[in-house]
Amino acid sequence: MTDPTSQNTPAAPSPGWRFRVGVALIAVGFLSPLGALLVPFTDLSMGMKATLSGALIAGIPELFTVAAVAMLGKAGFNYVKHRIMAMLRRYGPPKEVGPVRYYLGLVMWLIPALYAWVLMYTPHDMIPGFPEYQIHIGLTFDFIFAVSFFVLGGDFWDKLRALFVHKAKASFPDAAGR
Repeated sequence: MTDPTSQNTPAAPSPGWRFRVGVALIAVGFLSPLGALLVPFTDLSMGMKATLSGALIAGIPELFTVAAVAMLGKAGFNYVKHRIMAMLRRYGPPKEVGPVRYYLGLVMWLIPALYAWVLMYTPHDMIPGFPEYQIHIGLTFDFIFAVSFFVLGGDFWDKLRALFVHKAKASFPDAAGR
């Protein structure tokens, strides 16, 4: 059985204007949600801000992806998709990690969750600095939570996925560590 990630790279399409425009459309589509961060600083009405933010997050990326597929064609889109996925695999989490990294990742994964749980039952004015820095604290813990998945490695993804598979069974190593 072959590994689906080890497939050969699709043939590179000719680097003409259609290919360049297609890649630019993909890039703009993926980056458009970042524009929603700037919308609150505009002088638009609240309704327009909400509409524009929603479009930048949930409409424009999809629209630009469809336009990019039309511009690139099937072969060009498959080539770009393969290159992006290869880059993500290179920088993605490794399959197995050592015990120190694993426990560090677990701490990084649990602390934001525990903090959010405690926050639900604690009046916000009892937490020093929370009302003033609520957004900063939330973004920091969200970032730590997201990074923890990369620190924990690919095996953790399998463990997490097993929570949602009814027939999955836990397998614990024996005393020899196997």
